[in-house]
This record gives sequence, C-alpha cells and structure tokens, in this order.
Amino acid sequence: MKHPDLTTRQGRKAWRHDMRMIAVRPRRYGLWLLTAGFLLLLTPSALDVHSLFGLWPPMLGAICMLAGAPLLAVSVLLRRRYVRQRLASPALIDRIKAE
Repeated sequence: MKHPDLTTRQGRKAWRHDMRMIAVRPRRYGLWLLTAGFLLLLTPSALDVHSLFGLWPPMLGAICMLAGAPLLAVSVLLRRRYVRQRLASPALIDRIKAE
C-alpha cells in the first residue's frame, strides 16, 4: 500500500474518497436500522399506531436499533484497522513479510 500524498489537493481528495469507501455496507445498513428504529419508537405517539404486523412498534424499533449499533461499531473497527495498515511504516511491513 502506498502512503498518501496529503500535500497536494488530488492526494487529499483521493485519501478522503478512500476513507469513505471503507466499510460502506455495514455503516449504511447500521444507519438505516437506527433511523428505522427511531421512527418506529415514535410511531405510537405520532401516528396513533399501536400494532404493526401484529407486533408492538416500540419493540420493533428497539430491535432495529440493537441490530444497527453493532454494525456501526464494526464499521468503525474496520476503518481503524485499514488506516493502521495503510499508515504502517514500509520497514515494518518488509520485516513482517520476511518472517
């Protein structure tokens, strides 16, 4: 992996794009689940809906939020791991490959 050249505008743009593309799916699904869960928590008071597919909307909202939070945590961990590998010194990488 090549070190980013952050002194140029193109290098910074490429670095930002690279960071945005890490763990896109877990982050996207986690945000969708958190949003859906929050909306389901508000449904009974806002729309006076007390049953959704035979289930209680706040319970569905809590389940969605509990499913979305680990996905966001995984996306953070994947990004941190990628950045550490990307910014690792070339000497360390060569030493690991030699072993």
